[in-house]
Amino acid sequence: MKPDATPPTILLSDYRPTPYAIVSLDLDFRLDPQATRVTSRMDIRPRDSKLPLVFSGEKLKLVSVKLDGREITPVVDEHGLSISGLPETDFTLEIETECDPAGNTALSGLYQSNGMFCTQCEAEGFRRITYFYDRPDVMTRYTVRMEASKSHCPVLLSNGNYHKGGDIDGTDRHFAIWQDPHPKPSYLFALVAGD
Repeated sequence: MKPDATPPTILLSDYRPTPYAIVSLDLDFRLDPQATRVTSRMDIRPRDSKLPLVFSGEKLKLVSVKLDGREITPVVDEHGLSISGLPETDFTLEIETECDPAGNTALSGLYQSNGMFCTQCEAEGFRRITYFYDRPDVMTRYTVRMEASKSHCPVLLSNGNYHKGGDIDGTDRHFAIWQDPHPKPSYLFALVAGD
């Protein structure tokens, strides 16, 4: 959409619940200024498996998609990702993407500011971090693992409660894991890593 284009009208009468519920979401960030790898692992419960699963996504490089551990090939375009023929029972979907925080001048999603990694997900920035239902009515519990250079990012923060962390042997990198026990929408997701 051009910057001066009128955004589409969204009517309440057009609202439909998503055909798949996200039971839980585990995010793994390997923070790097130009090439951050994000692995999202979702436990998903179908509501209507006859419909495709359609996630929003922007400015992402897709690395891989796995359904219950088996690599699959989704349909991907500049607006997102679509998968058809999904199981009728609960399944696990893992999506690995790559983004460029230092080159993200839109300051939406994951970006760098003064050397710090920051996120801005309101209103629809989460789709620049990973493929997901980037809607305010989709709530799930988040577990976040982040890994970064200890010298450049001594502090690693995310939503929820600190679970554990430590150094990664033989490297200048360390990690932290945060768990949020309360379901929340993607626009409330937050991550900060830096000095």
